[in-house]
Amino acid sequence: MRHLSESAESTDPLADLSIDYVEMYVEDVDAAAAHWTDRYAFTVVGTSTSAEHRGITVRHGRITLVLTQATSELHPASAYVMAHGDGVADIALRTADPEAAFHAALARGAVAHRHPQPRTQDRPAVPGSLRGFGDLVHTLVRRAPGEEAGLPAGHVPVESSGSGAEQPDAVGLLELDHVAVCLPAGDLDAMVAYYRDALGFRFVFEEHIVVGTQAMESKVVQSRSGTVTLTLIEPDTSAATGQIDEFLKGHQGAGVQHLAFSSRDAVGSVRALSGRGVSFLRTPSSYYDLLGRRVALGEERLADLRSTHVLADEDHDGRLFQIFTASTHPRKTLFFEVIERQGAATFGSANIKALYEAVELERTKQRGFDQR
Repeated sequence: MRHLSESAESTDPLADLSIDYVEMYVEDVDAAAAHWTDRYAFTVVGTSTSAEHRGITVRHGRITLVLTQATSELHPASAYVMAHGDGVADIALRTADPEAAFHAALARGAVAHRHPQPRTQDRPAVPGSLRGFGDLVHTLVRRAPGEEAGLPAGHVPVESSGSGAEQPDAVGLLELDHVAVCLPAGDLDAMVAYYRDALGFRFVFEEHIVVGTQAMESKVVQSRSGTVTLTLIEPDTSAATGQIDEFLKGHQGAGVQHLAFSSRDAVGSVRALSGRGVSFLRTPSSYYDLLGRRVALGEERLADLRSTHVLADEDHDGRLFQIFTASTHPRKTLFFEVIERQGAATFGSANIKALYEAVELERTKQRGFDQR
């Protein structure tokens, strides 16, 4: 793909893509909404109802999640939940001109999921959407530059009662830092090319991760706006089968493995979330015994990290701190991450292995429980 000049990029309808909301298809929308409000301090801001579905929109900081339950087999959430369980079905992308972005993407090789339909007397306008990985789609949402978060089409606002208004600030989640995606072996390079060529993303990072006898390949693509980051992962078939293979089996194909939420203070967020009932993966004490050799940390900071199991790393631009939640998904396919960036622009090369080792420990423990 040729590089665009600065003037051409400024008029490219795909240059301003950023995340507007993430839609999750769920089996029980009330239970899902209660989980996000009670555990993660999200606030209900919108609802949607039709003959085929019920939807609830929740928000925390600049993170907007749309929770959708099918009430009819005609709604796509019905087949999705049957195949995958609860999961991420749509990463909606905002842009100033969604129709132009839709047609520009098609011209570059994107696959249409739904063509945009104008508003008529009988129905509201229907936004266009593009295929992504697996059966995930990208709905294109019209937002003016700098416009505050709105609601998805068809959702009506819910007035806040004002109760618990300080809870989101206490937890301190900010926005969606990145989305991690598991792909079948052999699909990684083609998916990188799809996002690069069709949607104008840039390839920014790659990593070969070895965890015990298993291994995986990871490549990161990012929108030209720098606000949409996808970490794409496939299993290394030359190594033993492992957690990525198990995700693909449990999810029945490619899908979102985790959403990473940014925070100004990862330790503070972990403490607040833990107090609300969120469980995080535990890091072996030996990690912190060696951490001070890699990253210059004061004794108090190191003690805070050790007590919360938050990992630390640094690159040429600064530091980052990160941790995974323990999966509560019945299939153990979906979990979340808290990440704090102090200038760091990468993903903590030294931490990626440690994070996935923590996932492996949890997976092994769960397998042991299942055999009892």
